[in-house]
Amino acid sequence: MIVQESPRARKAGPLAAAVTAILLMPALAGCMGGEKDLNLSTYVEQTDPADQLYNQGLANLNAGRLKEASRKFESVDRQHPYSEYARKALVMGAFTNYRQGQYTEAITASRRYLTLYPSSEEAAYAQYIIGLSYFRQIRDVTQDQGDARRTIEAMNEVVQRWPDSEYVEDAKQKIRMARDQLAGKEMQVGRYYMERKEYVAAVRRFRNVVEAYSNTRHVEEALARLTETYYAMGLTSEAQAAAAVLGHNFPDSPWYKDSYALLQKGGLEPREDRGSWLDRAAKTITGRA
Repeated sequence: MIVQESPRARKAGPLAAAVTAILLMPALAGCMGGEKDLNLSTYVEQTDPADQLYNQGLANLNAGRLKEASRKFESVDRQHPYSEYARKALVMGAFTNYRQGQYTEAITASRRYLTLYPSSEEAAYAQYIIGLSYFRQIRDVTQDQGDARRTIEAMNEVVQRWPDSEYVEDAKQKIRMARDQLAGKEMQVGRYYMERKEYVAAVRRFRNVVEAYSNTRHVEEALARLTETYYAMGLTSEAQAAAAVLGHNFPDSPWYKDSYALLQKGGLEPREDRGSWLDRAAKTITGRA
């Protein structure tokens, strides 16, 4: 089929000619189709009520269908952005991601929530999810402890910004556990240096445990290792001082018995050293976490 431009269209100019061509397109398409009809379809996502999607998400979450719950919460956010249900769905979606072990997604969603709704009643919960997500990724002490540090930072936010929230006590517990992990890493590295007789490097690690992580379970061993390392270096006064602090705080500790026996071999015994860093550190030791 040939479409000819009418004389009237030519006189009316190019705009009228274009309009005429558009009007003739259905007829042209019908002629071009011939034996086949064009099957044109456009996908349009069905829009459901926000409360219905949100409640479906909760139902799936309670039933353990976590992937389906995530899809429902995402649909609320996508179909009804900035609504009250979208706000709730965002934090519940973050929790659902956390439950699935999708920690990066949980952290991202929680941070987005805190950016959009920093003063809402669920803000403390969103920050708590961030801390939990980092906590679940803490590795063995032989590996990098970046997630332990990030756990402490995230949970400190919960404690400091929302001191009356229901998540504070567990946040404090997670902080203590993460700090214990960091102390364990220092001990692992210190023992490594000690075995290789790199005593200065070893002392640095053990001292850091005593000064920075004095309320962890590792402080007893750190003081005993300091006694042993100082003794090996010939720094007997420092060795005696470390043993004295150990004995004062943990008199029944097996670590103290070993340190005392080591000093006795050299005709020495634990002795305080007033004014030393060990004497100052002794005032901060609170025992096991």
